[in-house]
Amino acid sequence: MKKEFVAGHLDVAAFAREGARLQGLEPLRSRTRLLAETQGQGADLAIRWAAVGESRPVAGGEPEVWLHLTAMAVLPLTCQRCLGPVDIPLEVERSFRFVADEETASAQDDEAEEDLLVLSRSFDLHELVEDELLMEMPPVPRHEQCPTTVTLSVADETFEAEEQGRPHPFAVLQKLKTDKRN
Repeated sequence: MKKEFVAGHLDVAAFAREGARLQGLEPLRSRTRLLAETQGQGADLAIRWAAVGESRPVAGGEPEVWLHLTAMAVLPLTCQRCLGPVDIPLEVERSFRFVADEETASAQDDEAEEDLLVLSRSFDLHELVEDELLMEMPPVPRHEQCPTTVTLSVADETFEAEEQGRPHPFAVLQKLKTDKRN
């Protein structure tokens, strides 16, 4: 009989030993940090994810515990160029190796090519999915080609007209200096 696994409280070692698979489709509203990035837009959009456990044998030691994660979502964000809405597709495909404790993770982190996480009997897979999608977000979301013409001018015509009407501050000082001599 196969063990049933729950993504919110995952026994990672057992999940890996069984080579189990979990997948989910959940609304964006269930991930508050991702939803905050969209300013509440697209709450009904879907986040798809899948996780597969793997136990890799190691010569002369305990098998390594691995978790392979894929996740996909499309976030409605604001283009930082035209300030219009832009849908940003996010895709994650990562593998994580689990180690016994924080000290082991710190010691092995510099040499390891893979991401290291600490083994837990109550690991929250939903949080990992959200973390990975957040890290996948572009720092400056924008269209490849904005649908509207973007005005790249920083000058304000009314400001410039007002500035031209004013005397230059140094000219005023020069006038004071000349008036004082007379």
